[in-house]
Amino acid sequence: MATMKAIQINRYGGVDELVQAEIARPEPAADQVLIKVHAIGINPVDYKVRSGMIAFFEEQAFPVVLGWDVAGTIAAVGSNVSQWQLGDEVYGMVNFPTPSGAYAEYVVAPALEVAAKPQSLSFEEAAAVPLVTLTAWQAFDVVGLQASDRVLVHAAAGGVGHVAVQLAKLRGAHVIATASARNEGFVSELGVDQFVDYTAAPFEQQISPVDVVFDTVGGEVQARSYAVLKPQAGLVTIVGSPPADLAAAHAGKSLSHLVQANQAQLTEIAKLIDSQQLRVEVEQVYDFTAMAAAHERMQSSRVRGKIVVKVS
Repeated sequence: MATMKAIQINRYGGVDELVQAEIARPEPAADQVLIKVHAIGINPVDYKVRSGMIAFFEEQAFPVVLGWDVAGTIAAVGSNVSQWQLGDEVYGMVNFPTPSGAYAEYVVAPALEVAAKPQSLSFEEAAAVPLVTLTAWQAFDVVGLQASDRVLVHAAAGGVGHVAVQLAKLRGAHVIATASARNEGFVSELGVDQFVDYTAAPFEQQISPVDVVFDTVGGEVQARSYAVLKPQAGLVTIVGSPPADLAAAHAGKSLSHLVQANQAQLTEIAKLIDSQQLRVEVEQVYDFTAMAAAHERMQSSRVRGKIVVKVS
């Protein structure tokens, strides 16, 4: 039986629960592909699941191999797969939200959940792309962002936030972005129309009414965002659910969105990247043996862009 190295957790907990193991290499089912993983993108959902903040699976499911963002090459294809050939370079957000097994040398995934890797990116750069770009793309779709809308993007220096700024600009929106002062230069380079230092004064005191709020923070930031929404305007969040009382009192849309895999959107995203219309910032690349350090950095909530782990 072929084996591979993987990083798994045996229970919910801290970064010390991330342990390397030798496990059986999976085989693709009829509609799946086997990906030789070159790099893994690390997202906040990774540490939230590891710690038990988000319980995606029951205790009896352990041990579990986490991870969803991958870039690599096709190592085998299922009997029904004709789109992919051995050696094809692909990237994707695979098997989300169930434990996907991406923290490993190989992972199986539905063939329709991966797309051709952007040609201009390394595997490490490509692994940073799928979840954050799909999240922002889909969130703007569900809230109905239109050209010339005024959109407020919270945490605009973060993984999803810095992508959301760029995608909103590509849709013709007027973009207002919140971040700390240390990130003003980075966020301004992305093309924002108004930068708001949330540490200088409450953001709602610095912003005139907007058509869309894209919330990546949650909590009191999400609640306070209703103060800057126009009547009939929309708020979409990727963190929790909008407060029921504020949503009920607001005449517009109040939406919570969970990202979904989408091959067609990843294909379009790759085109935007290769034509230099979209970039995904990688703050740091860690070795596979340093997964705990990668989680600790992501958990700091001070990451500019994305964290990536190199597998091979």
